[in-house]
Amino acid sequence: MRRAIFPGSFDPITLGHYDIIKRGVKLFDEVVVAIGVNSEKKYMFDLEVRKQFIEEAFKKEPKVKVVTYEGLTVDFCKEIDAQFILRGLRNPADFEFEKAIAHTNRKLSKIETVFLLTAARTSFISSSIVRDVIRNKGDYKVLVPKSVNLNSL
Repeated sequence: MRRAIFPGSFDPITLGHYDIIKRGVKLFDEVVVAIGVNSEKKYMFDLEVRKQFIEEAFKKEPKVKVVTYEGLTVDFCKEIDAQFILRGLRNPADFEFEKAIAHTNRKLSKIETVFLLTAARTSFISSSIVRDVIRNKGDYKVLVPKSVNLNSL
């Protein structure tokens, strides 16, 4: 089985993340959306809410699993027998950052990182932009999947 993990904080999941996951499902037998837990980070949405947003967005896609994890991503890959790390690239700065992480992961393990370019229509979206729109009471719904519904919280 070709299993990839798509790690991130997903605070919240964006249409960019959604697009990468949908495209990843075509490449792999299973895409594990792995929500990393970092006790040093202050999140807008708690872990269970972030997990629910993603599970709801992919409830009809059996090839997508949503889990949480702590520690190094490569260690978690080994734990769940994932051979690939899936990452999305929005711009050159993302590439430089992700390249350094991919090289480090390859040094620590045999796990390959697969990069997908984000779709042009979502390349400007980041979770930090979405959080800023939410804080300022803007129309965040044009930036996230329908499952991210603050009225249901």
